[in-house]
Amino acid sequence: MSLASVTADLAARAPDLPPIITDSPTSTVESAAAVLGVEPDQIAKTLGVKIGSGSNARTVLIVVAGTRRLDNRLTKDTFGGRPRFLSGEDVLALTSHPPGGVCPFGLATPLPVYCDESLRAFREVYPAAGAINASVRLSPERLADLTGNQWVNVTVPS
Repeated sequence: MSLASVTADLAARAPDLPPIITDSPTSTVESAAAVLGVEPDQIAKTLGVKIGSGSNARTVLIVVAGTRRLDNRLTKDTFGGRPRFLSGEDVLALTSHPPGGVCPFGLATPLPVYCDESLRAFREVYPAAGAINASVRLSPERLADLTGNQWVNVTVPS
């Protein structure tokens, strides 16, 4: 279902961006980079994050360059609350995408999506496309256009 929801979303909003389906898994940054023949940081990984706690908690998706890691201080300063990664079960329930295939397209639940500045270093990036062997190729600017044009600086090198 997840690949189908991504395909339908992209067909409606960006028909020039068909998913790339591979015979090999692309569920990790390393495997995706090897299969697609690109630098690991060109793999745009989508992180499911809960910000804050209690009744003020909110869930967001943050798309970051492949080898970057979320910085707790930068994230707290940017979003106003302590970040916590969602469990795989929560990510699947909210997005309909399995871990390793999570992307900001075809979401089961509307969520705010933020693009990290680390993506701007590349002409093209490759987020997953709702399955562990699917991705899509697009520019960081197009990714931002399709996800709400919200840029943040919340990562540091691994």
